[in-house]
Amino acid sequence: MALKKKPVTGMKDILPEEMEIRDYVIGIIKETYKEFGFTSIETPCVEHIENLSSKQGGENEKLIFKILKRGDKLKAVQEKGAEDENELADGGLRYDLTVPLVRFYSNNANGLPTPFKSLQIGSVWRADRPQKGRYRQFYQCDIDILGESSNLAEIELILATTTTLGKLGFKNFQIKINDRQILKAMAGYSGFSEKDYDSVFITLDKLDKIGMEGVAGELLENGFSQESIDKYLDLFKGFEAAENGLQYIYDSLGEYLESSVKTGLKEIIDSVSAVKSSDFEIVFDPSLVRGMSYYTGTIFEIAMPKLGIACGGGGRYDKMIGKFTGKDVPACGFSIGFERIVLLLLENGFQVPNQKKKTAFLIEKGISSEKLCEIIAQAQKLRSQGTQILVARMNKNKKFQKETLAAQGYEEFQEFFVK
Repeated sequence: MALKKKPVTGMKDILPEEMEIRDYVIGIIKETYKEFGFTSIETPCVEHIENLSSKQGGENEKLIFKILKRGDKLKAVQEKGAEDENELADGGLRYDLTVPLVRFYSNNANGLPTPFKSLQIGSVWRADRPQKGRYRQFYQCDIDILGESSNLAEIELILATTTTLGKLGFKNFQIKINDRQILKAMAGYSGFSEKDYDSVFITLDKLDKIGMEGVAGELLENGFSQESIDKYLDLFKGFEAAENGLQYIYDSLGEYLESSVKTGLKEIIDSVSAVKSSDFEIVFDPSLVRGMSYYTGTIFEIAMPKLGIACGGGGRYDKMIGKFTGKDVPACGFSIGFERIVLLLLENGFQVPNQKKKTAFLIEKGISSEKLCEIIAQAQKLRSQGTQILVARMNKNKKFQKETLAAQGYEEFQEFFVK
């Protein structure tokens, strides 16, 4: 059987030019987040199947790469005639970094500070349909604050993330913000039953793609009353027309919304707007849903209106740790869309700044051992002075070799020949 040289469907090889940008972006992310007091952790890429299938990951739970049981355990379930995937599997590749973080915290909380400010960067896997800029294996960069119940967590997360984006050269983006309590209050005010909220939110999440009429049509198709649909969509129309949309929503919902939610969201928006250092705006968006089932309060998303895409998001998930420990711990996190950020930088011809000078030493085949030692000693000396030196044998097609190296940023070439 012939071996296959292309990556598995949905995966990709990363060439040196892109890898250089990825390393730079990761460096900026780590450096900036550490300035805000976040500390790095790492969790395994494989998680218990029970944790991944706990009805907290929304649609992502349908996209898990599952790992079969092995040896006698697999043989035993096969002999039983088990057909359920979860009986045959005992693990899976993580689909995000939040579930592993919560398990990590639940297992190590006694040795961690309160609040705990976590920074985690790593690959995740989803058996999704591949498309441009979207692969089945991709990087996530998460910061989370565990043990902080006040809005200080949201404010710090937003400021750390926007500062990072500013350092990477992004401008005129938005942080959209909402609260799951507002979403629920709007649905309750409109007459939807609590058991139907998730279905309503799934449809609302398509607003940008299908518009108000599309949302109305899908809700009607799903069996909801015309009266509830009209009342629901009137809230969004009134929000768009109002001079102060946030206040309009607060006034409309009245007793359906707790006063703490009203003051909380305004405090976050005002605080971030007052001290922000990057070129962005923070805006209330009542249609923002976020797909994960584990969100309990504030939710936010990075939007780039000119590009029509989102580049990250997050929110508060105060009930998730309690599912592991039996005791709830306030938790909030923000994830940068690393792959989209890198893709945008590549498409805009981004060049890594302040690179070391890169010089290539090309050595003709057959040069003496004595001369080779001299060349390597020279290379070591220049490396110690801060120059990046590549020592390589000279190819027959030297012109092509130098063109290839020049494309990788090598500015100077020194050639060494057999005398």
